[in-house]
Amino acid sequence: MATLIAPSMLSANFGNLASDIEMVNNSEADLFHLDIMDGLFVPNISYGFPVVKAISELAKKPMDAHLMIVDPDRYIERFAKEGVKYLSVHIEACTHLHRTIQNIKECGMKAGVALNPHTPAYMIKEIIADTDFVLVMSVNPGFGGQSFIASSLNKIREIRDMASKAAPNLLIEVDGGVSKENAPLLVEAGADILVAGNSIFSKSSPSETIKELKQLTR
Repeated sequence: MATLIAPSMLSANFGNLASDIEMVNNSEADLFHLDIMDGLFVPNISYGFPVVKAISELAKKPMDAHLMIVDPDRYIERFAKEGVKYLSVHIEACTHLHRTIQNIKECGMKAGVALNPHTPAYMIKEIIADTDFVLVMSVNPGFGGQSFIASSLNKIREIRDMASKAAPNLLIEVDGGVSKENAPLLVEAGADILVAGNSIFSKSSPSETIKELKQLTR
């Protein structure tokens, strides 16, 4: 399948959010990536359901929500109600991960497991067959604009190898420090979805940057 590009709305201009949503709608992007932070699991607070709802009402492409929060099970049904199609939770935040993945699927969403940079790939061995996608954090979660952690490439390769045996349809998503420079390397390693925030929204023509990312990963 073609590589999917998911602009992270955390880097959008919240003073003119409707304009940035429209830009993504009209671009070659495939998903809206929503970073949900609670100030507990990560040292930052992003936005909650009012913003998710505002994006949902204008978005013409699927929403991909990444929950960087403690006890994510409390909100699974609510994210489904707001129209989220892809929902990822952190392995480090879930005591009963199988149950959480099942709940996400029962609510009609694609279920993803996110891994922090320090979490080794083998940790998802027992859940990979039940998972629709794995989100590899290639920076420490909590803030945009960080530098890419190069060892993430090896983790992507490990997960792709594991998936080839247990979950051939698994998608691998990468979030953190994604740029035009490393996008081809990520795809070569096995990535299917690239999340990019600052490297898109900081540019004078974000839609052109999205187009370039699509071209580089074909």
